[in-house]
Amino acid sequence: MQRALTLARKGYGLTSPNPMVGAVITSRGKIVGEGWHHRAGEAHAEINAIAAAKKKKVNFREAVLYVTLEPCSTFGRTPPCVEAITALSFPRVVIAAIDPNPRHAGGGIEILKRAKIKVETGLLAEEAAELNEAFHHWIVTGEPWIVLKAGATLDGKIATRSGESKWITSDEARREAMRMRLGSDAILVGINTVLRDNPSLTLRAKTKIPSWKKLRRVVLDREAQVPLDSNLVSDEQNETTTVFISSEAPRRRVEALRKTVQVVEAPLVGGKLDLEWISKFLGAEKITSLLVEGGGETHAQFLQQGLGNRVAFFYAPKILGGRTAPKSVAGNDLEPPLKLENAEWRKLGPDLLLTACLSGCSARR
Repeated sequence: MQRALTLARKGYGLTSPNPMVGAVITSRGKIVGEGWHHRAGEAHAEINAIAAAKKKKVNFREAVLYVTLEPCSTFGRTPPCVEAITALSFPRVVIAAIDPNPRHAGGGIEILKRAKIKVETGLLAEEAAELNEAFHHWIVTGEPWIVLKAGATLDGKIATRSGESKWITSDEARREAMRMRLGSDAILVGINTVLRDNPSLTLRAKTKIPSWKKLRRVVLDREAQVPLDSNLVSDEQNETTTVFISSEAPRRRVEALRKTVQVVEAPLVGGKLDLEWISKFLGAEKITSLLVEGGGETHAQFLQQGLGNRVAFFYAPKILGGRTAPKSVAGNDLEPPLKLENAEWRKLGPDLLLTACLSGCSARR
């Protein structure tokens, strides 16, 4: 099962809106087939493992299937995996985590048992659940898993008073931040970040990223202030940009934006865009995970509206100072102070990464 989990991680950032899944087939104590889910719409882990085992002429009546998630029992873009498993008469199937979808949970297991297959569950279940915590959250709630991310100095500043932010954190920290982007479906910033930094919010990594992998780029822009010549509006990936505005936005600017990017009018709550409504909108569009990269006002808005599952704050051993320099979390005071759970620290070069739970998450990811 440990090997199956390792295989599942190869699908990191590539399988959404499906979960990462790995599968291993053994016969007489030896691994004879391996597979993992490569991309939504393609063969599932179990099918890939079976195909690998068939090349070795395996007698499946003497084999054991280990899989990190309960095999699917319904038709999607591919046939249900339980059909292939039962057709080959596996005598035993070992499953780590149960399907989190309330409509399907236990359904695949029941089909396997009716086919006289011995089913065991719970082996490394916690690790398997952690692997797909974003998928589990989305499939149950219909809303994306939300991580608030920031890179800051020790005194919590994300830029100088003039807006200069390159580079607060180290190369090692930035590589980890890019890995987080790869594992997300969408990345969100506020209008102040767009006006100050003109970000591209794209995937940049030394490892090869499939050309089809694109991040949905989301901007909170109540008054439709995004410049038409900004990267998010004018670059070759502008079809991936969604700008959330309010009914107060000037119609002329709204219509100009609509020519190149998706513009969605969201309701207001307390004078701010309703983030709960926006979360549900993105979830309905199969955005399972959302990385919020700020800035400080945007982070504060999420926290004040009670949204977010995890924080990932990078701290560099630097002190910036300045009363008006932008902070990682701005806005009004949080009263009482927000207490984070299951905090963990990780060293990345000279920097420290703090990950902690806001709601609904486990100790590590």
